[in-house]
Amino acid sequence: MSGHHHHHGHDHHHHHPVLTDALQRAFVLGIALNVVFVLVEVLAGLYTGSLALLTDAGHNLGDVGSLFISLFAFRLSKKASNSQYSYGYRKSTILASLANAVLLLVAVGGIGIEAIHRLNTPVQIPGLQVALVAGIGVLINAITAWLFFKDQKKDLNVKGAYLHMAADAAVSVGVVISGLIMYYTSWTLIDPIISFIILLVILGGTWSLLKESLRLSLDGVPPSIDLENISQKAQDIEGIKTIHHVHVWAISTTENAMTAHLVFDEKTEREKWCSIKETFRHEMEHMNIQHITLETESETEPCKNMNC
Repeated sequence: MSGHHHHHGHDHHHHHPVLTDALQRAFVLGIALNVVFVLVEVLAGLYTGSLALLTDAGHNLGDVGSLFISLFAFRLSKKASNSQYSYGYRKSTILASLANAVLLLVAVGGIGIEAIHRLNTPVQIPGLQVALVAGIGVLINAITAWLFFKDQKKDLNVKGAYLHMAADAAVSVGVVISGLIMYYTSWTLIDPIISFIILLVILGGTWSLLKESLRLSLDGVPPSIDLENISQKAQDIEGIKTIHHVHVWAISTTENAMTAHLVFDEKTEREKWCSIKETFRHEMEHMNIQHITLETESETEPCKNMNC
């Protein structure tokens, strides 16, 4: 039995941020595809005078930046821990997702100002060219989003990349529609209007990313962890009376740490404390908490910690 626990303890490296070779290739390919497309969009936007295209290009450039930041953070998080950084650089993955959210919000602000300006002074735009360029965008963004689809549930950064790309595909669909409307009706106001709709789509996705990455940056309890549930799991184990002083925080976008005080039932023999702790650890690993530090006390010896 102890052999099983011993093995389980050495499984931690599986929980490092999930930069597999396939995922690394997905990032590199995503960056390359989007850089090429940004250039095409900027040139077409300047040539046609379409704000929707330039909006989309600005947003895609933000995405290239965010993919790059995520990839860099993943690489950094694999570096070994040292005497200055005892957890290594894993937290950089959280900071990367926060930086990505902020980047997107800045882009949204700039585009919003330009769209308001356009509402006052509409510009005549060749709709068909705009629709064609955006159509290419739908394809490129959909392919890139698909590259991250498989791993998006496992990591906040991959989820960020997937969200960006899926939003981009939707955005490009919007630009195609606006281009076709302008071509058939010459209604120029549709260009800034579509820009506003695009901004709302981006804001929706960015807000949840910002909230979650801020929470993890501030050592908040990760959204997937329920403290009540931890308490219940502890009390379900025979020999544990209660648990208190529970702290759970994220070390990276995929790994969590925890400290807690376990209070043992006074009838529980001291020799059994170790195996009960192992049982509890095992339960916590199933809840995606990998680094666990436990203090033990009995009912008859209350906690000396001032904060308890």
